[in-house]
Amino acid sequence: MKASAAQLPQLLKKSLAPVYLVSGDEPLLVQEACDEIRAAARAAGYEERLSFQADNALNWNQVGDELGAMSLFASKRRIEIHFPTGKLGDGRNLLEQVLAAPPEDIILLLSSARLDAAETKRKWYKLLQGCGVHVTLWPIEPDKFPAWLQQRARSKGLQLTRGALEMLSERLEGNLLAASQELDRLQLLSPAQTVDEEIVAEAVLNSARFNIFDLVADLLSGNTPQAFKVIGALEQEGENPLGMLTVLSRDLRTALALRQALGRRENAAQFLKSHGVRQPQRARAIENLVRRKDAQALQQGLRLCSDIDRSSKGYGDRTPWDHLRDLAAALT
Repeated sequence: MKASAAQLPQLLKKSLAPVYLVSGDEPLLVQEACDEIRAAARAAGYEERLSFQADNALNWNQVGDELGAMSLFASKRRIEIHFPTGKLGDGRNLLEQVLAAPPEDIILLLSSARLDAAETKRKWYKLLQGCGVHVTLWPIEPDKFPAWLQQRARSKGLQLTRGALEMLSERLEGNLLAASQELDRLQLLSPAQTVDEEIVAEAVLNSARFNIFDLVADLLSGNTPQAFKVIGALEQEGENPLGMLTVLSRDLRTALALRQALGRRENAAQFLKSHGVRQPQRARAIENLVRRKDAQALQQGLRLCSDIDRSSKGYGDRTPWDHLRDLAAALT
């Protein structure tokens, strides 16, 4: 059966299915839905956990051995398989066998990016719908992002003033991963109290840790040495590069549109304001980029963003951080 994120808690309270598939292009939402399933499984005695990444190096025979292993003297197990591309690939035949007769002592948790349309027509997916639950997660629409942000803040004991909500919504632009990080920081800075614009500004200014906004600003400004430093710090901290990709590609598209607008002799400040760019620092960075780079270079930057996205989802031999360094060099 198919289910939404809102339906998942009630389904988990009723009973546990032998298999769950969680798919979507918002890593934060996928992670949190998987965490709900893990918590319910642990409460039901499924304490042992095995995890596999369905990339080119995965040995599906090993996965099959684990799924078929008897556990007469072991605890119930959770076996998790993440396929980042939305395609199951070589694992289809194995899953068809497992889903035709799911093991009683195993909960299988599958997670992926938005499921490839072709996969929904395959036998394994139809078997899954018969015995399990597919939780489909969709991105938060831009007009609903402020409400999501306010609700998220309340869940952490915070109340955002209207000004603080507008400031954060403009700064985060629908980036859920970044929003979660910002609210965690605000919770530490001002626990259990109202958060206004001053507190938001203070949290930004007092953040000693590198973040994705530092990196985007450095990339747009052509500050390559500093960009390399921030990329290295974020990579070492285990950050998810998809968290900054939405912000970066958005600003590159805005820069490309601004270059075209300047060719029509439009006013840069008015153009940026009409496109929702109201922060002076961001506006300066985009104008700086347009002065330094032509349309061809900006298009190349967007292609490199596509490479970062594909690499983050398991395509190619290079890491997304390698492609980010290429982008930093291209925007110098």
